[in-house]
Amino acid sequence: MAKIFQVSARAGMTRVVEPIARRLLRAGVTPNAVTVTGTLGVLVGALGLGARGHLVAGALVVTFFALTDLLDGTMARMSGGSTRFGAFLDSSMDRVADSAVFGAVAYWLATQGDHAGVAAALICLAAGGLVSYVKARAEGLGMTCNVGIAERTERLLIVGVGGLLTGLDVPYALQVALWLLAAVSIFTVGQRMAHVYRQAQANTPSGSRG
Repeated sequence: MAKIFQVSARAGMTRVVEPIARRLLRAGVTPNAVTVTGTLGVLVGALGLGARGHLVAGALVVTFFALTDLLDGTMARMSGGSTRFGAFLDSSMDRVADSAVFGAVAYWLATQGDHAGVAAALICLAAGGLVSYVKARAEGLGMTCNVGIAERTERLLIVGVGGLLTGLDVPYALQVALWLLAAVSIFTVGQRMAHVYRQAQANTPSGSRG
């Protein structure tokens, strides 16, 4: 199934990111430094701005720094490929950033007395973690798991748009975005589990299948 954020859009972003990546590498900046800087920026946007109700500023800051996920990957590719530690650091920092974003959203909604919104944010947080875990676990077992309609970029875009529109006084925009995101995240977990199940079944001798 096609992803929400189409391959052509990603390719367009890559053409923008590559010149920046080259300049940073020439200046001696490492992909790992960009990864950590991007995470710190997301933390500032989410916890320093979004959690305090500055939704427009928070959404813009989080979106800007979240795009460093494309930048550090491009830098790693240009410098000869990601190291094992670099891949580990990138994945770990992604989880930190995601937790900050949805934790901040849940906190702000709680201050507004929106219990349904808090529930949606917590579902998004848990389901988003599962989306990433299922892929990592599958790959750790030697299988592929590059499927799903809501990968990390899509999830951050959805909640970012919801926060931005809410900050611009569009009623219930964030709540709608969160429930939509909760639904597509859960669906993506199901997609990935089904994909891994099919691979596991295909690699199991016929006499051993349950």
